[in-house]
Amino acid sequence: MSNENNIAPINDDLNIEVYDVDEIKQKIYTIRGKQVMVDRDLADLYHCKNGTKTINQAVKRNIERFPERFMFQLTEKEYSDLRSQIGTAKCNI
Repeated sequence: MSNENNIAPINDDLNIEVYDVDEIKQKIYTIRGKQVMVDRDLADLYHCKNGTKTINQAVKRNIERFPERFMFQLTEKEYSDLRSQIGTAKCNI
């Protein structure tokens, strides 16, 4: 959901946070022809205190809620390419 200012409101336990849609879009990458977000960015978005550990534990505990088509492990090359892509994006901001 977005409004004319391109901002998406999120209700988090009665604390309302506002996220810039463009900021979230910058965290979406195309890998294997699919648009994905990496676990680190999801952990940041959901304010996970233990970072990716929390996200990955949630997946393991609730694997039936996360169909295989919604997640995959990066190869070493994909990870390296993604790191380069992220580094380039941060340098251009």
